Amino acid sequence: MSPAPAAPVTPLPHPPPPGPVPPGPPPVAQQFPVQHPDESAYPQPQIPQPQIPQPDTRQVAFQQTQMLPPQAQPPLPYQPPAPQADPMAAPGSGIDELDLLHRARRAPQSGWRRAVFRVSGGAVNPGESPEDIAQRELIDRVNQPIRGDYRIAVLSLKGGVGKTTTTIGLGSTFASLRGDRVIAVDANPDLGTLAQRIPRQTMATVRDLLQDPSIHRYSDVRAYTSQAPSRLEVLASEQDPSVSEAFSEHDYRSVIKILQSYYNVILTDCGTGLMHSAMNGVLGMASSLVLVSSPAIDGARSASATLDWLTHHGYRHLVDRTVVVISATRTGSGSVDLDELRRLFLDRCRAVQFVPFDDHLAEGAEIDLELCSKSTRRAFTELAAMVADDFPAAAGRHTIGGPAPR
Repeated sequence: MSPAPAAPVTPLPHPPPPGPVPPGPPPVAQQFPVQHPDESAYPQPQIPQPQIPQPDTRQVAFQQTQMLPPQAQPPLPYQPPAPQADPMAAPGSGIDELDLLHRARRAPQSGWRRAVFRVSGGAVNPGESPEDIAQRELIDRVNQPIRGDYRIAVLSLKGGVGKTTTTIGLGSTFASLRGDRVIAVDANPDLGTLAQRIPRQTMATVRDLLQDPSIHRYSDVRAYTSQAPSRLEVLASEQDPSVSEAFSEHDYRSVIKILQSYYNVILTDCGTGLMHSAMNGVLGMASSLVLVSSPAIDGARSASATLDWLTHHGYRHLVDRTVVVISATRTGSGSVDLDELRRLFLDRCRAVQFVPFDDHLAEGAEIDLELCSKSTRRAFTELAAMVADDFPAAAGRHTIGGPAPR
């Protein structure tokens, strides 16, 4: 069987050649133009501009330095480390460094200031006078603390210059201004009169104290002493010359060993000689000396001879800690230059104090500082302050303040 013949293929017509495109209709914007109103007739809204944060210049500088190589980085300025809190400090201790209080003035103690203060009932307080301030500073010096006990030997080679009077005056000043116990011991082997210068409360003597084997407390010692109105206690010497001559160095050291357990300040009224046995114990146990002289040529020579003897017999350390007292035993200034006499002793001793003549002291009877003149009381206060300036030195060389003023 033969295949069927193929149908004829009709060729497609060719598209016409391109020609010009006929124009079309105009755009809508041209057919209907938009009329824009006058923009100036309407206010334009203010659109807030965003705030662009400015970079921190210190941070930028720090980042730049971090990008530099180590050798090119500039040195940073030194900043001291912050103080660290002391873990051992008491809570609130910083408050003590601030002046938070309006301190009231002290009440005046004398003069017109005291009168104004009392008349106004305390409403008007002129404050302390310079004299009151000086007196308060003296009392502060007298009250310097003592470690253990402090022993003061009051001596003079020449009799009748006020040695026993100075012992009572100095001891009474310490006892009245300080809160601790003060006692004066009569170590004069020649009928000492120390106990006669205060109200006598007992006839017991230093010998009776030594013979008592049951001394265990302060009241046991107090039974053998007499006490002045100033609170100064006095231990009398034996009045029998045959017995008092036997008061030896061993006896004196035994007495001081008892007293230093119950008293803070111990004064010793020495005899006029330096060669008797008890004097070795006095000088060997003394913390300092008070050398009494009269404002006369013979008194000054005796005092100077005493200093020479002490220097040549191994007591130079006591000479350096000696306070010389020039005690006036009669009225009037005399012909001796006191300033020159003071300079003479200051070249060898620690301090010099002048005690003026006083009618009450010249009586030779019981001494009451309240009956002395104001200048005499002030002189003994100054003397006590001079002696007390050595209290810190006795415990350790000048742990409070500096050297004692001259």
